[in-house]
Amino acid sequence: MKVALENALSVIRAGTADIVSETELRDRLALGRPLRIKAGFDPTAPDLHLGHTVLLRKLRQFQDLGHTVLFLIGDFTGRIGDPTGKNATRPPLSAEDVARNAESYERQVFKILDPSRTEVVFNSQWMEGLGAYDFVRLASHYTVARLLERDDFAKRYADHQPIAVHEFLYPLIQGYDSVALRADVELGGTDQRFNLLVGRELQRAHGQVPQVVITLPILEGVDGVQKMSKSLGNAIGVSDDADTMFGKIMSISDVLMWRYFDLLSLRPQNELDDLRRSVDNAANPRDVKLALAHELVARFHDVAQADSSQERFLTVFSRKALPETIDERMLIVPPEGLGLAQTLKAVGLVESSSEGLRLARQGGVKVDGERAVETLTFKPGTVRLVQIGKRRFLRLRFCEKGA
Repeated sequence: MKVALENALSVIRAGTADIVSETELRDRLALGRPLRIKAGFDPTAPDLHLGHTVLLRKLRQFQDLGHTVLFLIGDFTGRIGDPTGKNATRPPLSAEDVARNAESYERQVFKILDPSRTEVVFNSQWMEGLGAYDFVRLASHYTVARLLERDDFAKRYADHQPIAVHEFLYPLIQGYDSVALRADVELGGTDQRFNLLVGRELQRAHGQVPQVVITLPILEGVDGVQKMSKSLGNAIGVSDDADTMFGKIMSISDVLMWRYFDLLSLRPQNELDDLRRSVDNAANPRDVKLALAHELVARFHDVAQADSSQERFLTVFSRKALPETIDERMLIVPPEGLGLAQTLKAVGLVESSSEGLRLARQGGVKVDGERAVETLTFKPGTVRLVQIGKRRFLRLRFCEKGA
């Protein structure tokens, strides 16, 4: 029993940023019953990216240890607007947006989570029935001074920027979700630490044993600098097609590769250690990165598509002479995308749109190693390798207009 407990702790501990507290987690695991593991998602966008799956991966590890995941879709809080990580109020979503995005979430998460050990819940189920009296009572359990300890609130208050009262209520609602669900453990990104700790306090105020809080790192995008975000054009979407996903993963740096292995791979730690040693002993990092790309594409698509994407990648990229270094640009494009000729002009590969069209018609433009058609459109959230002639290359990352 003791060995099994230590093994479980080792699996849970790996890749986490913080556990509050490990002693409490040990005590919960020692109860010998399936724990209720909560994670909340506000359906602010219809698609998940690999940054979201850092949390999903840890939830799956809990499931593999025999525990139950409470996948909480914040359909109520999504209509309020959480300013987490922002210096201004995030606009609330309409009920229609929330419902549409929540449905998309449910389709995507089961590419990682085990449906038989997952309860999908919506916080409107209990929040819409909470009367005015109960809501005021809920607010009495926390002080304004404590709420102002939250980093983004403190900065905005110090800078004399407005903070709406409903924003103060958001952490309380998220915390009350833990009360309603009687959560044993709650997971979230490091940017959610304050809200997760509020849940502990509210559970204690309601006579429950406070949940264990586990925070996980925020995954950088393919640029290796900013956190993964579709609006920044550095994201790898769960719904990306297999070839696009494979190519984006292969575009990350050799250094960033290890962070992706640590936060995304389902391989046991001893296998990851073996991969690191192989590179230390002169193995080609590209071959190890291929293993990462294959694993992730196989997870979100299937093994056959991962095999095909790997073969196409090797054919297009590795077996053709490309420069050792390729310049990279980020380009802001409208939601409907930007045409090929306009893109070539915008990044300075041609002097005019008409020249771009002429080159495309003559077969002088390649995108990701394939001859580009003149009607090609580049959409936000994609990364493409553009080639003019034999020697002019540019990797373009397209982000959303106004981001």
